[in-house]
Amino acid sequence: MANIIEITDLKIPELDIYARLTENQLLNRENPAKGLFIAESPKVIHRALDAGYKPVSILTEKKHIETQAKDVIARCGNIPVYTGEFDLLSSLTGYNLTRGMLCAMVRKPLDRPEDICAGTRRIAVLEDVENPTNVGAIFRSAAALNVDALLLTANCSDPLYRRAIRVSMGTVFQIPWTYMCKSETDMDQLKNMGFKTVAMALGENSISIRDKRVAAEDKLAIILGSEGWGLSDSTISQCDYRVKIPMSHGVDSLNVAAASAVAFWQLCGEADA
Repeated sequence: MANIIEITDLKIPELDIYARLTENQLLNRENPAKGLFIAESPKVIHRALDAGYKPVSILTEKKHIETQAKDVIARCGNIPVYTGEFDLLSSLTGYNLTRGMLCAMVRKPLDRPEDICAGTRRIAVLEDVENPTNVGAIFRSAAALNVDALLLTANCSDPLYRRAIRVSMGTVFQIPWTYMCKSETDMDQLKNMGFKTVAMALGENSISIRDKRVAAEDKLAIILGSEGWGLSDSTISQCDYRVKIPMSHGVDSLNVAAASAVAFWQLCGEADA
């Protein structure tokens, strides 16, 4: 049975998760086992539950308890469900709730790159992609376009930041991901796992993404760089391929999230496609 609690005091500590803790405080780097994140909207929360994430509490508009939040609440057992009217919740969180519902959930331990990449054909590597909107969009494209797993360097935005989860539409819970052991792209690690490496980078020596040799590789790691300066020179120099997307109208490059969608579409088709 649901534990419905109507909010009468916005300052109670149980609401700190939604109102007063930063993303980094929720992450809890000093004690990762107690790390939390916020999932937003019923569809996203369902995807997190399907992936085995444990809910801690729910914050939802009162009008949704018997409508679009009903199925989520039913799946979450007897956890606290804090509720109030739209204006009250917006004043608490500082933003409008997407579909009127948030769920605080426990983070799971991350797997090793070797474990999530075992048996994969196509992976994406994000090197210092710092914008959570871009990270979320890349995850959504990866899940839709046959990427088997994602690896991130330490300086990437956390895929479980609220905005990244929201932009990804919950696909961060549907595709395996983890961080690489080093702060930069570990090229030796990728090659030891059997991947040919593709640097998405402009340059005189870049070949077209349409080059059939690239898509023909059995195992590919597609490496995407930061929004400001792209991939590091070290990463580019060690890659098997340096690839560019042909442009028109004098445009020199795409946003990293848009570029990822093009790359995944071109290079991550089914093996028998």
